[in-house]
Amino acid sequence: MQHRRYSPARTLALVAAMTFAHTTAYAQSTPNYPSKPIRMIIPFAPGGASDFVGRMIAQPLGQLLGQQVIADNRPGASGNIGLEAAARAPADGYTIFQGNIGTLAVNPGIYPTLSVKPTRDFTPVTQVVDVADVLVTHPSLPAKNVKELVTFAKAHKGQLNFASPGSGSFNRLEMEYFIRAVGIDMVHVPYKGGAGPAVTAMVSGETVVMFTTVSSAVSFVKANRLRALGVTTPTRISALPDTATMKDQGIDMTSGSWQGVMLPVKTPKEIVDRLYAALMKVMAQPEVKKRLEDGGAQVVTSAHPEDFGRLVAQETDRWTKVIKDAGVTAE
Repeated sequence: MQHRRYSPARTLALVAAMTFAHTTAYAQSTPNYPSKPIRMIIPFAPGGASDFVGRMIAQPLGQLLGQQVIADNRPGASGNIGLEAAARAPADGYTIFQGNIGTLAVNPGIYPTLSVKPTRDFTPVTQVVDVADVLVTHPSLPAKNVKELVTFAKAHKGQLNFASPGSGSFNRLEMEYFIRAVGIDMVHVPYKGGAGPAVTAMVSGETVVMFTTVSSAVSFVKANRLRALGVTTPTRISALPDTATMKDQGIDMTSGSWQGVMLPVKTPKEIVDRLYAALMKVMAQPEVKKRLEDGGAQVVTSAHPEDFGRLVAQETDRWTKVIKDAGVTAE
């Protein structure tokens, strides 16, 4: 029997043919994308900034794509339940993840055994917003500004409690930084489900102070059900024009809760590019920008998907160091 001799040229030609066939078959299928509704996983309960931003984006994105984008709230475990559900979804473009600084950059440092690594298990699409954070108190406290809060807290050492959207949440890290910066002692009360339940507890008087996103608090501040003491942005914001910055009040503290869209890893580049282009159009719409701004969110998009990926990696390194230095755990 005659044996066919190994030929590198023949092998390369076969691989090239197979690759071309696969690419051609896929290219023929992508013009119809999307051909069914898309699920947007939001890893927090309704009422918080992620839910607000996700729903502001979902409808116009669906209109542009010609298919409904359905918001799917998956709260729990500081956003990890939604994070894991999105990472396990098929990489076909029909599940997108509305991530934020907490789920994508803070949780990897708080939960070292987390099965999902965002920089490994997701394909970035784009950042969509920066959301300002604000220090708020219950109106029952006499403090009208940051200095008065610090004075009151020192006079009532260990008697005040502060809320957070979870033991390992970004807002908890902000408060831990603030406590150390001003030398006060308060009791931490974490809530499940994100900013919505934590802010609701604040409004009811269960807790008396917290850092949260402006989007989560602005309606309660305007209704005088919460009092805003300071925003964490470099300058004042239009959503709360009468609230001074933390820095203006002597606290060197600038932070914010960015959000962005991710897809399960290995999602085809054609789909990534299609969603990126659609999101650029959505975020440029004046009505979308105005509604987000009124809720405390500023539109910020990435120059390209890889740019958002670099931001996530850099922020992960930054906050992992803060977590280790402060000794913060998931309790």
